[in-house]
Amino acid sequence: MQKRIIYLFVILFSFISLQAQGQLADALKKMPQVIAFKEMKHDTMYSESYEVIFKQLLDHNNPSGPTFPQRLIVSNVNFKNPTLLVTEGYGIWSGAPYELSRMLNSNQIVVEHRYFNNSRPDSANFDWKYLTVAQAAADHHAVVEAFKKLYTGKWVNTGISKGGQTTIYHSYFYPNDVDASVPYVAPLNLAQEDPRIYHWLNTVGSDETREKIKEFQLEVFKRYDEMMAFINNEIATDSLDMYVDAETAFEFQVLEYPFSFWQWGHKQEEIPAPNSSSPELYKHLKKVVGLSMYTKKDVQGLHSFFVQAYNEEGYYSYDITDFKQYMKKLTKSASNILFVPEDAPVNYNCKVNQDVYNWVQKKANNFIFIYGGYDTWTSTSVELLGLTNSVKMVKKGGSHGTRIKNFSDDEKKIIYDKLEEFLNVKVNRL
Repeated sequence: MQKRIIYLFVILFSFISLQAQGQLADALKKMPQVIAFKEMKHDTMYSESYEVIFKQLLDHNNPSGPTFPQRLIVSNVNFKNPTLLVTEGYGIWSGAPYELSRMLNSNQIVVEHRYFNNSRPDSANFDWKYLTVAQAAADHHAVVEAFKKLYTGKWVNTGISKGGQTTIYHSYFYPNDVDASVPYVAPLNLAQEDPRIYHWLNTVGSDETREKIKEFQLEVFKRYDEMMAFINNEIATDSLDMYVDAETAFEFQVLEYPFSFWQWGHKQEEIPAPNSSSPELYKHLKKVVGLSMYTKKDVQGLHSFFVQAYNEEGYYSYDITDFKQYMKKLTKSASNILFVPEDAPVNYNCKVNQDVYNWVQKKANNFIFIYGGYDTWTSTSVELLGLTNSVKMVKKGGSHGTRIKNFSDDEKKIIYDKLEEFLNVKVNRL
């Protein structure tokens, strides 16, 4: 089965790869781990860009065991320039340059996370036990080892959100792979459902905004039947195939509301008053927490995420105390563990993140941690003790979309100076 899949990849890509031109294409042809590659449209900063199918061991502790195809997007500037390794936490969405690539004029290698999208073992070898942070880190190490023979300049790894977590894990297991690490908005949860998130939601922002959020949630729950009419209509109109029943989806929507409100940078003035019409209330709820989150398509597409969350990386649940009297389905538990696939074991290992958390505080040098001040995931961010040369930059009022470009000039200077210190290269000021 495995050989047939690899053969199909080769047939699919080979006719394009044969036409590929340039130094990078020539190098890829000689790499034993490269199964196939095809040319991609690319930004003008790159001379070449290719979608690459890279052969990875399913179990890095078993060198003679089965492999799986891991998708990369490799974009070339110059073999001597810095190289940015993007550790995606999910699938690959784009090969567009990251802001760090423009700052460093770097080559860029984007790595799709194992068990997501096209980077999955075939059915004969699929086993959830190989979806671990250690195995994923070994994937990234294998990519670095292969491409360091080509790219001889400084190396930086980076990722956003779960991808930022993945960056931290990669550097924890393989601290000599890169010269600097820049994780964006990366939580480091210390429990299967980290209670620090509850405290955060009760203290973030102003008293007035938090009160308006709770009023909105209560009012929507009080109009349960009216809201369900909108939801059932949306399900029918859009032909949504739900992962859970409509009432359960609605209750999750309302409970998720404050988390998403702060995560994505919504404003107090957006929140409808309690006396607003039911259509207005539902429109706002849908804007902040879309019903599609609870469809089979979206949940099944994130099954690998939930397996990781509830076995190693941690996640969150919801406090239903203030709403229990209005709820019909989630009256005993409102845990996202519901979205772990039935065939996946759940055996949470608290030691992984605790060890990483301690390492970050005591030994993790050459890190720049980027966070948004209002982002809910900042509640479980790393905490530095001044024992390393790493820095944590928090954008005041920033969301989960916080990037280096969003900081003030003085704050950006700190980031630029740190990068130049870590890499000994000139950084482009954006």
